[in-house]
Amino acid sequence: MAEAGHVFLARIGKTTLRPGGIDATAWLIEQADIQKNTKILEVACHMGRTMIQLCERFGCSITGVDLDKEALSHAEENIKKRGMEDKLKLVHGDAMKLPFDDRSFDIVINEAMLTMLIGDDKNKALGEYMRVLKPGGLLLTHDVVFFTEDKETQKDLRAGLSRALNVHVEPFDARGWKSVFEKNGFSVRQKTGALTLMRPSGMIRDEGLVRVFKIIRNAMKKENRPIFQKMFRYFNGHKDQLGYICTVGTKPFTGTEV
Repeated sequence: MAEAGHVFLARIGKTTLRPGGIDATAWLIEQADIQKNTKILEVACHMGRTMIQLCERFGCSITGVDLDKEALSHAEENIKKRGMEDKLKLVHGDAMKLPFDDRSFDIVINEAMLTMLIGDDKNKALGEYMRVLKPGGLLLTHDVVFFTEDKETQKDLRAGLSRALNVHVEPFDARGWKSVFEKNGFSVRQKTGALTLMRPSGMIRDEGLVRVFKIIRNAMKKENRPIFQKMFRYFNGHKDQLGYICTVGTKPFTGTEV
């Protein structure tokens, strides 16, 4: 089975695997009034980078959940290196069946994952996020967006992106993303921008020049070059049609809260 794009990029040294990079994530975080006592869940926490940064900045406790045991092992190592075991908790679990009680968290963060859920799986995950959020809680997501509303073009882009990433994906245009969030009960605010994941300027911004040189050196190895070139050419060849979308979804109050 071919290696998934995000797994490949992590293997060659890329640490930021978000469509809009660190700037898009920073915008998301700015939308939430995070305090030391804010209870946060990060779904698909990967190697724990965002968890660690939030803990360093706000001193809050965060639970990270991921289905990938290898990624969780790396996250555990990263957390231990920084002595944050008392603040950061890792759980092996599925976004579509979260092992947490109802109304457990103030904020749920989920970046670059909903794009990879197909059909009703998106609704299952969003239903779980709604369930574990407290009333008034926020869902912060970051995914790929189409800048065209033409359905045939979207179909072609979806197929091409799936081939480039070696994994089936299902992004939407901004209206489509808004619709799926609202269908699951969230009120929505959105921000879109350029997809910087594979742009040279975006890579330098996210990783720093020294790390980018290391990534490129790894990418140009004989065994890595074909998949890197395929991804690089696709993302940069469709930069006017693909972007990132950040969504802030708010769980409404029902009027029955005590």
